[in-house]
Amino acid sequence: MKLIRLICLLVFASMINACGFHLQSKPELPLEIQQVKLEVQGPYSQFARRLEAHLEQNGVNVVTTRPEAAILEVPVNATRKEIQSIGDNARVREFLLRHTVEFRLLASDGTELVPLQTVEQTRVYSFNEQDILSAEREDEFLRKDLADSLARMVVRRLGTYGK
Repeated sequence: MKLIRLICLLVFASMINACGFHLQSKPELPLEIQQVKLEVQGPYSQFARRLEAHLEQNGVNVVTTRPEAAILEVPVNATRKEIQSIGDNARVREFLLRHTVEFRLLASDGTELVPLQTVEQTRVYSFNEQDILSAEREDEFLRKDLADSLARMVVRRLGTYGK
């Protein structure tokens, strides 16, 4: 019985390896952005905090006043809540939460290292007016999740610079 489990495990592992599956590793950020100054619309937003945390986790020193640091500009950091569907009683049934971020990376002398790029993610959630507190909590959770996902996307895109 143990031999069959071992063989199954080895076959499964070789199939996973053969298809090219591998865990996502930390992006290798270029040396030009080892020190970066963040200029984010909404500097105290959930996205700005998550972006700073992800940059620091990847070895980037986020500074506020160094003139020799690269500049990561985020001119657009917008979250919108839209009606997705309306029920037969003319009341909202689902909302669409859309978070859009535009960013670009500038060298300390102002030359553009990464041109302006847009990333966007959406989430749909059901709304029940009988359970308004849980709907608000779900909205808050989804906003945090979107901010974290977009911050990860920005860091991964910065990791492709120069490749």
